Amino acid sequence: MHHLHEIQIEPIITRALEEDWGYGDWTTDLCVPADKISSARIICREDIVVSGLDVASAVFRRVDPSLKVTLHCDNGSRLSANGLLLEVSGKARSILKSERVALNFLGRMCGIATATRAFVDQLAGTKCQLLDTRKTTPGMRLIEKAATVTGGARNHRVGLCDGVIVKENHIRAAGGIKPAVSRLLDSLPPTLKIEVETTNLDEVQEALDAGADIIMLDNMSNAEMAMAVRTVRGRAKLEASGGVKIDTVRKIAETGVDFISTGSTIHSARWSDLSMLFDT
Repeated sequence: MHHLHEIQIEPIITRALEEDWGYGDWTTDLCVPADKISSARIICREDIVVSGLDVASAVFRRVDPSLKVTLHCDNGSRLSANGLLLEVSGKARSILKSERVALNFLGRMCGIATATRAFVDQLAGTKCQLLDTRKTTPGMRLIEKAATVTGGARNHRVGLCDGVIVKENHIRAAGGIKPAVSRLLDSLPPTLKIEVETTNLDEVQEALDAGADIIMLDNMSNAEMAMAVRTVRGRAKLEASGGVKIDTVRKIAETGVDFISTGSTIHSARWSDLSMLFDT
């Protein structure tokens, strides 16, 4: 999810503007002359990885297509405190009515990208890649997952329809790993891979024997994961998941797993501190 088309993000932006505006902006409409032309800058108050410039630009265009937006950096770039993200110029009323929604999207996406990059930096020099999860804010999944990619991760499933993960509850409901995978192999489109969640080495062997393409190692110790790598010997991809933290992710990668998935880069990411400054 490297690039979001306006068709994808317009409904999200429209809902956010409707939520913010209600039935009118008393302050802007009564205080600011309709013909007032202004310019404003969005800056960061701290070091960040930039994400969401396309979304913020789309907010300004949605409010007023005549607004001119000038970007001063790219998504994915590192910006130091007081760095300039973008400038916008045109009708002052339009800029003011766009301000909060544009900053909300930017702050959220920059925060996710910054948190993600911190994890990715820990994996430097290993073969392991960071994945996100479906633990996203309802209605915001597309932009939150786009921000993790900006930060250097890869997307896991975007939704239930674009991948197969046989998790613990599926296994229980299906009667075991082997019958679950067997049913999938009978009917699943051949373009989709099968991932199976496991919690111990016996289940790893069972998933491998059943024909899993990817085996998730859920909350296993580093020693168990290293043994799983030796057991599988490249016959399936291995994904470590569960309890991944910034101070443990490097050791997990060094076990030899192919992927590490964590929801914390989204659900626990702190918003970046950004501000819009009007030029007088």
